[in-house]
Amino acid sequence: MSANSVLTHRNVGVLTVAAAEAPEIVTSAWIDEQLAETFRRVGLTAGTLQQLAGINARRWWPRGVTFDAAAAEAGALAIESAGIDPSRIGMLISTSVSKHHLEPSIACAVHHRLDLPSNCLNFDVGNACLGFINGMQIAAAAIDAGAIDYALVVDGEGSRQTQEATIARLQSPTTTAADVFAEFASLTIGSGAAAAIICRLDQHPEAHRLVGGIARSGTEHHELCIGDLDRMQTDTNGLLHAGLDLAEAAWKHSGHDFDWEVGMDWYVLHQVSERHTQLLCERLGIDPERCPRTFPEFGNVGPAAIPITLASVQDQIEVGQRVLCMGIGSGLNTSFTEIVW
Repeated sequence: MSANSVLTHRNVGVLTVAAAEAPEIVTSAWIDEQLAETFRRVGLTAGTLQQLAGINARRWWPRGVTFDAAAAEAGALAIESAGIDPSRIGMLISTSVSKHHLEPSIACAVHHRLDLPSNCLNFDVGNACLGFINGMQIAAAAIDAGAIDYALVVDGEGSRQTQEATIARLQSPTTTAADVFAEFASLTIGSGAAAAIICRLDQHPEAHRLVGGIARSGTEHHELCIGDLDRMQTDTNGLLHAGLDLAEAAWKHSGHDFDWEVGMDWYVLHQVSERHTQLLCERLGIDPERCPRTFPEFGNVGPAAIPITLASVQDQIEVGQRVLCMGIGSGLNTSFTEIVW
């Protein structure tokens, strides 16, 4: 038995991927200004977000824009791009980490906003930054089972509330350097939304074939990053190295089921930071030049990061090229999924 969970799909395609950008640009320099007095007092220097994480800016949604509204905006773009009748969408999966409330599901509001049919099964899937990949996997299984013809996977994330609360907390005169580092990851996240239409390949031979992939868990590390809308406490260094170890173990075992070691044309990584990207490429022996980056201007947009990055380069990917979507999520879990364009 493989140490990885292995998923293969028979008749599944990605018909379209779409992204919706949050319009307000929040620079790392601005955050440095807000925390200048704290940095001076605890002996830290400005510029860490740019120098260590490689993040120049992130986005915020305007006040009043809800996570479901953001997800629905991306969903509408995906439906329009796919050119399909929304009444044929049999499943809607919302994968947002960001939630205003525990219930009802974000999917209910997105379903309503998009006026999807009453027979469209809708629900939320949560798995930190891997939610979107998991949503695609669930949709693929339903399509292969013959239960549906189309699925819509959406994600809407927002960092305004978290970062405003974090900045206010770190401005306290009692803040220590340890407090800053514990909440450093909160300052790297960003806002945005993405969506994908998953379809039957025999009905859409022009779609991009969803081949399958692997997943692996390391849940002994589930306490390294714990967050909600107001605070995210992270052992940044511990999370980095445990995640890299987990991804490397998954990669080494994936050769039993996939030939990824021959080299992919594109590696669409979850967008965390420059250091994370560099170290992951080194660990797995992959070409960093084949890894498009969105984190410098958008930050870490959680589950939306992989589809946002994929959408940003989709016009550059040639027919037949192989794309490997790769992510590590708090918990810890890792997952790789291949798409043939």
